[in-house]
Amino acid sequence: MNRRPPFKFCSACGHQVEFRIPEGDTRERHVCPSCGTIHYQNPRNVVGTVPIWQDRVLLCKRAIEPRLGFWTLPAGFMEIGETTGEGAARETLEEAGAAVEIGALFSMLNVPHVHQVHIFYLADMRSPEFAAGEESLEVRLFTEPEIPWDDIAFPTVAETLRFYFADRAAGRFRMHTHDITRPMLQL
Repeated sequence: MNRRPPFKFCSACGHQVEFRIPEGDTRERHVCPSCGTIHYQNPRNVVGTVPIWQDRVLLCKRAIEPRLGFWTLPAGFMEIGETTGEGAARETLEEAGAAVEIGALFSMLNVPHVHQVHIFYLADMRSPEFAAGEESLEVRLFTEPEIPWDDIAFPTVAETLRFYFADRAAGRFRMHTHDITRPMLQL
């Protein structure tokens, strides 16, 4: 089983935790023998958009690691208290300075080796206005032939873009799911 690195102390009472299968469960968990708190470790949701203006897709060049200097769709970790769509719109505004109308859920990609699920929505840009946020070096609209495929930051972004252009060519958009089982290349 692929699990996160262990932690040592209970966040509820501070006692040292044990790694064992709790009663009524089937998986090993971090359990506090003092207060009984079971510390579940679940995948983190990354939410983002495929922002569209006319026939072009908006991409961001990353200003942060991992994959500094590579192109990505605007996306980031979902925050507590927001929906996946709200998080996707927020990340698009923060990273690309683009206000969008969230459309249909487009892709959900499981990335178990990094404990994440990447969720992308189709999104119509409200205007052709955009600007690089703090996490972006550059933001640019691309037609399909202009996509910098060799400089795409993450497999989930490349897969989502491939799904988008294939669906656009077919004249219909559908929901895509896929498992990314390969780690990204380390340069």
